[in-house]
Amino acid sequence: MKINDNFLKLRDNYLFVDVMNKGNAYQASHPEQRVLKLGVGDVTRPLPEAVIEAMHKAVTDLSHEESFRGYGLEQGYDFLRHAVVENDYKPLGVDLDIDEVFISDGAGSDIGNTSELFSPDNKVAVLDPVYPAYVDTNVIAGRAGEYTEQGWGNIVYLPCTAENGFVPELPQEHVDIIYLCFPNNPTGTALTRRQLQKWVDYALENNSIIIFDSAYEIFIEDPDVPHSIYELKGAKQVAIEIRSYSKTAGFTGVRCGYTVVPKQTGLQQMWYRRQCTKFNGASYISQRGAEAIYTKDGRAGIMSNIAYYKQNAAIIRQGLIDMGIETYGGINAPYIWLRTPHNMDSWAFFDKMLQECQVLCTPGVGFGKSGQGYVRLSSFGNHEDTAEAIERMKKLKL
Repeated sequence: MKINDNFLKLRDNYLFVDVMNKGNAYQASHPEQRVLKLGVGDVTRPLPEAVIEAMHKAVTDLSHEESFRGYGLEQGYDFLRHAVVENDYKPLGVDLDIDEVFISDGAGSDIGNTSELFSPDNKVAVLDPVYPAYVDTNVIAGRAGEYTEQGWGNIVYLPCTAENGFVPELPQEHVDIIYLCFPNNPTGTALTRRQLQKWVDYALENNSIIIFDSAYEIFIEDPDVPHSIYELKGAKQVAIEIRSYSKTAGFTGVRCGYTVVPKQTGLQQMWYRRQCTKFNGASYISQRGAEAIYTKDGRAGIMSNIAYYKQNAAIIRQGLIDMGIETYGGINAPYIWLRTPHNMDSWAFFDKMLQECQVLCTPGVGFGKSGQGYVRLSSFGNHEDTAEAIERMKKLKL
């Protein structure tokens, strides 16, 4: 027996586990303090009533012989796939067939699973800083090479910093697989249509594929920021789009999302075959809950929650600006990206925040080399804790 020793190459613990462990350890040793968590991006608002009612009805369906459901379709029930096509894409002028939509148990799974479609010798490009799963799944697949202080040897890093306006430059070498996330996690910034079209054009010219993570599209306010990569000319030929109901509908604990694989990519049948072999489908209950967000009442419920989180983002953003801290994001995204004062190391600032004001953040360097000197704050808490966290930060000795 031989193991996949690529697992042994993974760096330490997963970033968000480290953050939570450090926060929990501090809380345990300081029980008199209350740690305010603006680090991990988990939602806090209850599910909309329309979603709850739909899920209750789905449970009732499973309690009667005439409405009982067993195994579902691996690609998802038609009722939800149809709702996705009609509500998420047609209003954008994007035409999809429902067999190009694949329901899953969340974006996190699909980010890793899509890696299986490609040969291990493909060249991968990621933004820097980057959501760690994009890199880690390619390490596991054997595409990353060896790790040095500069990063993984076979991965092309595309810096996104204040100096380039968080707009990545096109690769100077050929790459086969490109991971893009906009609105971006962790920087909270977004690309305009013109800026994103350059990436589609690059992929068309280089026979590359874009894995486009649009988990935060519901937070977009700028009309010049596309909600889907398929709004751009030629994108159906070169892009797989992954979406999540985790932030859109508060489904972090329910688990449901979907991936769009257009037939023009030449990958739709491969993904269908992969799902049939290795995935038994998202639950009937969660899919009925997801379907409900497309009703009038469901839409009103999720938009009320999104407005709540946007208000938190505005509180954080304005508070940091008032403190004189260099601040980005928080407008088209739920994350706020701030430069640490006095060029402080990301983890050092994390420790300072935790020790001096009991606020948990996420160190930017955990997202990559270009994240050094930054930290990420999340807007997914409640109003009271968010406002209190900013007031505590104002007392920091910077």
